[in-house]
Amino acid sequence: MAWTVDPCRPGSGGGRVDQIEGQKRVVIEAVEPEIDGGRFPVKRVCGERVVVEADVFADGHDQLDCRLLYQREADAEWQAVPMTALGNDRWRAEFLVSEVGRYRYTIEGWVSRFRTWRTDLRKRLEAGQDLRADLLIGADLIEDGAGRAPAAEAKRLRAWAKQLREPAEGASQGAVALDDALSELALRHPDRTLSTRYERELVVVVDRERARFSTWYEVFPRSCAPEPGRHGTFRDCEAWLPYIAGMGFDVLYLPPVHPIGTAFRKGKNNTETAGPDDVGSPWAIGAAEGGHTAIHPPLGTLEDFRRLVARAREAGLEVALDIAFQCSPDHPWVREHPEWFRRRPDGTIQYAENPPKKYQDIYPLDFETSEWRALWEALRGVFLLWIEREVRIFRVDNPHTKAFAFWEWVIQDLKSRYPDVLFLAEAFTRPKVMYRLAKLGFSQSYTYFTWRNTKAELTDYFTELTTTKVKQFFRPNLWPNTPDILPEFLQVGGRPAFAIRLVLAGTLGASYGIYGPAFELGENVPRAPGSEEYLNSEKYELKHRELDDPASLRPLITTLNRARREHPALQRDHTLRFHSTDNPLLLCYSKTADEGDTVIVVVNLDPFHRQAGAVELDLESLGLSPDQAFEADDLLTGSRFLWQGPRNFVELEPSTLPAHLLRVRRRVRTERDFDYFA
Repeated sequence: MAWTVDPCRPGSGGGRVDQIEGQKRVVIEAVEPEIDGGRFPVKRVCGERVVVEADVFADGHDQLDCRLLYQREADAEWQAVPMTALGNDRWRAEFLVSEVGRYRYTIEGWVSRFRTWRTDLRKRLEAGQDLRADLLIGADLIEDGAGRAPAAEAKRLRAWAKQLREPAEGASQGAVALDDALSELALRHPDRTLSTRYERELVVVVDRERARFSTWYEVFPRSCAPEPGRHGTFRDCEAWLPYIAGMGFDVLYLPPVHPIGTAFRKGKNNTETAGPDDVGSPWAIGAAEGGHTAIHPPLGTLEDFRRLVARAREAGLEVALDIAFQCSPDHPWVREHPEWFRRRPDGTIQYAENPPKKYQDIYPLDFETSEWRALWEALRGVFLLWIEREVRIFRVDNPHTKAFAFWEWVIQDLKSRYPDVLFLAEAFTRPKVMYRLAKLGFSQSYTYFTWRNTKAELTDYFTELTTTKVKQFFRPNLWPNTPDILPEFLQVGGRPAFAIRLVLAGTLGASYGIYGPAFELGENVPRAPGSEEYLNSEKYELKHRELDDPASLRPLITTLNRARREHPALQRDHTLRFHSTDNPLLLCYSKTADEGDTVIVVVNLDPFHRQAGAVELDLESLGLSPDQAFEADDLLTGSRFLWQGPRNFVELEPSTLPAHLLRVRRRVRTERDFDYFA
């Protein structure tokens, strides 16, 4: 009999009418991973596993079984994996995601009559009780299961049921009833008529590997000319590809490549009056030549852009394009769609502001316009056009100043068409806003790493990112600097500060990036004391640099990126573990990989002084025993150290190299009692 909940009754589901099937007894709750009650998907990349846990229980003392169900959204059939009991009614199973796209998963549980019978029968047998009635009950259960089994297995089950009903002379009834192989066969064909399925189907978005592991280099093509004073082109940028790829980067990130407005154009150092030779900010998008779908003429042609993308791919680099949904006063949309902009009482359009900063050369789009549908379609069209031009990674400027609903709609739509497309959120904003954008679909996000400098700050922040529910949907991309941000640490710490932040970014995070060549050349002069703006910022003028400067961090960057490529432990975030040190200026942490790869990183956080102290390793997390010696090979210098036990001494001089990046090689003893390290 089915009962209907009164929708007006308190606790009945807020007006939702549910059918309560009174014979179903299993409860499924506390499912992990599950983001906001299933409102948002979790994230993985191809080849990763989704480990699912849940509390599954029922009234009484009956035994339960449950299984994890999963499928690609395009598939009609569910795949099933038995769940393993962990104790205290907690169950676990996992599945592999092998294709880019979306997967669904849920859980099903049921009272196992056969498992309950077998458990109780064993107890009765041990107590010496009469088993005749119980054997007949078991025979009926087995016969019932045979009706759900294929022919060959059904035949074996029916023969077993017959043995229980008509035991052979001298046969041990208990041994026959508790036969492990036959019991396993019976458990393959349970009666799930009264099974409970979890009320939600949860979603996993699966991206290609670059969503998890990537190494970014930002460059302004207009500053790539070989001689000073000339506006660079895409062809000039091609000449930089061996330099960038040679350092081990795999993503070439370009600021906006669209026409730059002339009205209210900013001059050098963000002055409000531009001179005749001032090139303006690439983020002031739109001019007579076009808007977000056009190419800035001094950079070259569309064909030149396509050629750069192709040449970059040949060099092992993927081009990422900046998408900034804002317009200069000269943008065609200002004339063609005035309804997409917010006007002030005097009829002028409201320019962008972040008080006290003013951006008179930029008009923000109004996402509260009554014509929002047309605006959304136009913005989606921008993405589609660049996707057709072979761009598959987009760094999105200030997404937190655009409507959340738009991002959820456009990202899901684009990924349904092009599952390999990736989005990086440049969202230096409040934590909950950053996390919401990640939930809505952004593949990666900028972080607060740029301003986290102390041991406590770094430990607390990265513990949050890698050990809480955040890790299921938020992928950090760590940047020590950007064209907008020259942190104080880099301003005052000199070359050692750049080396410190480089190693931290490249080892704390599986994805990191630098704004170059400002970073490797150590540019650190602020526009004014207390400012994070660069003096003579490249955002407003052409730059010419000598890439062969002997003080460049290029060799260290190349070595670090090689280690990242060669060591799977550095290609993931969730195995990050911090280890104690007795010096607050020494930070120690490790990463591991299933392939047996383990690295330990120790960084001197002080750019001015040598720091020394003991690190206290959590050996269990590293798979080491206290009496096991291991070799620690420094991947940055080639030095080797023999360590043993949890406590080991470290000394780091920032003016030479402020960090150890240690590959753990375990001592292995052979049959001939000969030691070697592996």
